[in-house]
Amino acid sequence: MTNSKTPAIYSLPRLTTLLTSLLVALASGTNYVYSAYAPQMGARLNITHTALNIVALAGNFGVYTTGPIWGRIVDTRGPRILLCSAFVFLLGGYMGIRYLYDRGLEKGQDSLGLLGFCALVVFSYLTGAGGNGGLTSSVNSTAKSFPDQMRGITTGLVISGFGLSAFLFSTISRSFFAGNTSSFLFLLAVGTASPMILGFFLIKPIPLPPHEKRPHSHEPVPERAESGILERNDSRSPLLSGRGDEDDDEEDDSAPPSPRGYVAEAGLSPDHRRRERDVELSPQRHLRSLPEDVERPTHTRDMSRGAALAHDVLPNIYGMKLWKSSDFYLLFSILSLLSGTGLMYINNVGSMSQALYAFKNPKYDPVEAARWQSTQVSSISLMNCAGRILIGVISDFGKNRFDIPRSYCLVLVSLACFISQIVTARVDHVTDLWLASSVLGLGYGAVFSLLPTVCMEWFGMTHFSENWGYLSMSPMIAGNLFSLVFGWNLDRNDDPAKGKVVARMVPLPGTEIRCSKGVDCYVDSVYMTIGATFLALGLSVWAGFRDRRKVRNAMIKREMLRRGEADDY
Repeated sequence: MTNSKTPAIYSLPRLTTLLTSLLVALASGTNYVYSAYAPQMGARLNITHTALNIVALAGNFGVYTTGPIWGRIVDTRGPRILLCSAFVFLLGGYMGIRYLYDRGLEKGQDSLGLLGFCALVVFSYLTGAGGNGGLTSSVNSTAKSFPDQMRGITTGLVISGFGLSAFLFSTISRSFFAGNTSSFLFLLAVGTASPMILGFFLIKPIPLPPHEKRPHSHEPVPERAESGILERNDSRSPLLSGRGDEDDDEEDDSAPPSPRGYVAEAGLSPDHRRRERDVELSPQRHLRSLPEDVERPTHTRDMSRGAALAHDVLPNIYGMKLWKSSDFYLLFSILSLLSGTGLMYINNVGSMSQALYAFKNPKYDPVEAARWQSTQVSSISLMNCAGRILIGVISDFGKNRFDIPRSYCLVLVSLACFISQIVTARVDHVTDLWLASSVLGLGYGAVFSLLPTVCMEWFGMTHFSENWGYLSMSPMIAGNLFSLVFGWNLDRNDDPAKGKVVARMVPLPGTEIRCSKGVDCYVDSVYMTIGATFLALGLSVWAGFRDRRKVRNAMIKREMLRRGEADDY
């Protein structure tokens, strides 16, 4: 019976949490707007592409290094601490960057000094840490406030706000503060910090009604003292309790203690009951074959991790067990390759558009170049948002209608990122660059909408934010490597007539653009990301295959338990 004090699924408290979480997410994704002001900042402070990439990476570091910390806090203490921290970090970070920009170079300085550059890096780090705090609090509260059947769509909607953030702020700036970078940075400081105050009062996880937690339950649900989580003892429990019996190093301690539902269903004797309990308590005894007289299952309904999530019987994998899981490293690698590609492109697309605009263009117009730069940021942001929503709808539809594991959608997002890099390498005019930016935004947004849900299904809900925090550290590896290689490659392709690296990336009237070779300025870096995304595509196929195989093994195990075959093992 539903607790009258628990709000219904379609109720004002849940709607308030969802909409406020969306607003907070909109204020949290401003790292993606970096390309909208980075060239101007580079010109004013006289710093190179490589240095600007280091500043961008500091913001990314702020996002990914704080993931496990924010995740553990929100899992144990709720979202308010994160929202307070996000307010302080975002306001301080952007106001600090604005101060350095407004101050400019002191008399006699050729470029920004070491102390000033370090301060710029710290401020950038704060903006990333603050944005991640806001996003983590909003996604966590939304995921806990809606049932599995709606979780992909609702969390995808919130995460889409994170992707739309760059478009929102760049559009406001272009409409009201055109050409005024200082005012734009002030807008970022106030516009990102203010929603965190609103979220502090309105965002909170709403408990689910019991019938939504366990839609097929007809029995009392005992509580396991050792794990602190609720588990079902119905006919599906033995099958859905773990990740499958394939890997010795991934045994799940959260498996239900006894398949009593199967005994009731099949009418087995107490002897069979004891044999089944022995099998459940001996996960190292793998299935090696299926007897010929056992009918092969013909469908996987109720067998996927999605079905397991609906019954609250997912494995509770975290801590050292997470780090020993081969599945963790598989997802870690896929996310690192795809997000690293996206970060390299997003951080440098302004410079790419300028290089293409300057190619064979004797009348270089800095104002027109800035417009093309803004076009790329807007294209990425809009499609980032669309990708986050679209993959949530696709994964939910596939799982709910056809019981297709959400991990299968990894192939789609990897393919989108791969295609984006093929298009980038072939675009040789600035008017066509929006195509590459749009496809990249679509794939990149889908990556960060799908992976949290897959993480939840593969490792459990209890420590979801902490686990996702560790997994989301993966972009630091490929993201740092790819971005630094891009900056180095662009510095290397400086126009020979310069004689040395020129610091100004957006030239003042009468000066030259830094690299006017078009796509040749950076295409070598794109070849690198083509290989990376192709590798991610292969790993995504392997992830779907592993997921399917584990489901099949679990089906066989259930069938053998039903038929009383456990005594042969």
